[in-house]
Amino acid sequence: MRFFTPGPVHHRLGLVCLGVGMQHGALPPVGPRTLDHYVAIVISAGRGWCELPDAAGDFATRRHEVVAPALLWITPGVPHHFGADPDEGWDEAFVDFTGSAVTAYTELGCIEPDRPLVPLTDAGPARSAIARITRAARPGNPLLEIEAAAAVHELLVALRRARADTTADGAPVLEALARDAFLPLSVAEHAARHGMTAAELRTAVRRSAGCSPKDYLLGIRLGRAKELLAGTDLPVSTVARRVGYDDPAYFSRLFTRRVGTPPIHFRAQQARTVPGGFTPHIPDPDHPPMLT
Repeated sequence: MRFFTPGPVHHRLGLVCLGVGMQHGALPPVGPRTLDHYVAIVISAGRGWCELPDAAGDFATRRHEVVAPALLWITPGVPHHFGADPDEGWDEAFVDFTGSAVTAYTELGCIEPDRPLVPLTDAGPARSAIARITRAARPGNPLLEIEAAAAVHELLVALRRARADTTADGAPVLEALARDAFLPLSVAEHAARHGMTAAELRTAVRRSAGCSPKDYLLGIRLGRAKELLAGTDLPVSTVARRVGYDDPAYFSRLFTRRVGTPPIHFRAQQARTVPGGFTPHIPDPDHPPMLT
């Protein structure tokens, strides 16, 4: 277990690591206690228990069984009490953190204050991110706070990806939207294609991607538009139609408002027309495509 005291400039990174630990066995119970920051506790093996405030909002607590792989969220101002099974024990890795970016990560569904016990599909990637912090904590490391902060960002993404309910409902919806992103369909029409109401689609996308279906589709469309503008010499009107907008003027206004520069200026900044044009295939990082 190590504790850190990041300076003011490190807090401007958005997230800072206040402590890290990895341990296993029949560990003694923790608490009851209340903290002023967040803690992500990743249980990768074993079982135990936790006592948390009842959802009714009163002072009563409920005891929950914790079975690995699982995540315990400790949030500021919320009393908690937990421990490993005295016979079986558990393997835990934890990170204490805080920062201004917590609000955005909460809105995106990566931190769930109202859901303190979260089943995971795989604790491995999250545990690896925590291990990077422990390795960064070697004596005399001048980049400790920066490396630790970067790993906390990575940890939150890994935990979001490993959430057990993502595959059950979120992933198929997002995959279907991404597949149909360039069709000129409204949100209601997208929902109907998947046997959902518009409200159900909004709920599923918000839970999985932390945004509305409209914003999720817009991000995909503008990403492809940037690729076409930077990698081809297609007219802006053609790019607009390729990404699902029949009105080039509307596309240009939308692009300018979200990206901060008009499509034609974005292309001029890139100055990178690629021989052979744009490809929708994601390259293998170990064998990137070679242009001749």
